[in-house]
Amino acid sequence: MSKKTLVIGASLKVDRYSNFVIHKLINHNHEVIAIGLKEGDIGGVTIETELLPFEDVDTVTLYLNPKRQKPYYDYIKDLKPNRVIFNPGTENPEFYELLKEAGIHVEIACTLVLLSTNQY
Repeated sequence: MSKKTLVIGASLKVDRYSNFVIHKLINHNHEVIAIGLKEGDIGGVTIETELLPFEDVDTVTLYLNPKRQKPYYDYIKDLKPNRVIFNPGTENPEFYELLKEAGIHVEIACTLVLLSTNQY
């Protein structure tokens, strides 16, 4: 089953995990949307630089350190995803609580591992 996934912290640099995960999500037939600092394209996915009001987002996967997440708190909550995945290096207990209060599932995991082990 395809899960519409928003990658926040998407990078055009091919050696970044956020870049690799976009390709992996596409290969697993998930619809991918992405937000990053620089506009561009990764595997046919347009990297947006504005916080667009995407609809029907199942999963948000974060590739931003906790200090850079604050401006995204309300935005992510307003998208009302089913879950937010905190990849290694993005762990943020303050944000976990805000998401849980909003009824959004928090998953502290690696999106690449979840995809590789069919647990996504």
